[in-house]
Amino acid sequence: MKNRILITLIIILCKVVLVNAQDVSIDGRLQPLLNDFFTKCKEYDITYYDKLFKLKSIDIVNTLTVSEKASTLGMLRRNKEGKVVSIDINWVAQLDKEILKVVAFHEFAHYFLEYETHVCDDCGHIMSVVNSDYFSIANDWENKLKQLFEESPAYAKKMSLAFVNHKQEK
Repeated sequence: MKNRILITLIIILCKVVLVNAQDVSIDGRLQPLLNDFFTKCKEYDITYYDKLFKLKSIDIVNTLTVSEKASTLGMLRRNKEGKVVSIDINWVAQLDKEILKVVAFHEFAHYFLEYETHVCDDCGHIMSVVNSDYFSIANDWENKLKQLFEESPAYAKKMSLAFVNHKQEK
């Protein structure tokens, strides 16, 4: 009898842990952009599912800096161990749908495409530190997406593994 109760408790505990481990809060305003991003990940065969469920949230927030001199439009939040726990987008980015799209894809790429750093200061790349002209990026969106994915560390790793596997097969 005690064994049955213990086993039942263990099963319940495992179910609770599994359900909570996959509970990611995603702001509905970002969900369509995240879906588009994941569609591109699938095209480039970049896995994202496991990473997604390591996050607590993907959210539009009002806690990031907004000022005349400099604003933080998005960032990855980390826990004490340095692991990313959320993707935050500044509410200001919502003022224009194209700006929101560029900022969201920039932050998604930091996390899912493994861009640890920016590629330049202000060069018209989605992964610039600053984008003084979001609309030129938006007007050339398909090319900018191709650049974002094909120059990403995650894609480079995938291609490197494919090359090594191909050599080993010969």
